[in-house]
Amino acid sequence: MKALDKVIFLDRDGTLNPDPGYISSIKQFKFYPDTLTSLSTLAKLGFKFAIVTNQSGIARGLIKEEELEKIHEFISNQFAQSGIPLLGIYKCPHHPKDGCKCRKPETGLFDEASRQHDINLSSAAVIGDSSADVEAGKSKGMVACLVRTGRGSEEEIKLKDIGLEPDYVGDSLLDCTSFLCELYATTDVEDE
Repeated sequence: MKALDKVIFLDRDGTLNPDPGYISSIKQFKFYPDTLTSLSTLAKLGFKFAIVTNQSGIARGLIKEEELEKIHEFISNQFAQSGIPLLGIYKCPHHPKDGCKCRKPETGLFDEASRQHDINLSSAAVIGDSSADVEAGKSKGMVACLVRTGRGSEEEIKLKDIGLEPDYVGDSLLDCTSFLCELYATTDVEDE
């Protein structure tokens, strides 16, 4: 079986949807207006997606596991209806102090998805609004995009302070997906 090369890892809160804090109910969840159309464009070019999300609200007692599953079921259904192939939603439910291997910037969620779907991580990309997303992506050799929605604008400053540079910084998910369309189109041409 050939490893999947065109995979994009997506952060959830602040990247796909506004992040008002801990989203504890499906009633609080909504996509940014351009989320599904942006991802549909990439899906038509053969990309597949995996969502990787830190959800410490579970460990903090702010989110019930059942409510989180309802939100993730809604996301999965919306992706399916929009023709966006979703390999899975990978979550870290742990508290930041737990020292787990799955909370970004640790790479446990990426490794789990890679094992399950035979993903070539060095050919994959990650889009997120946090330095943790960029750090995790870079440590696995992925193209790392920072989106300025959510906490992205503040995190851009933090990344400069720690000397970690994303491959691309976009104002929106649409900007990031446009960048990846161009990048992979160029790469495909070079590979021929």
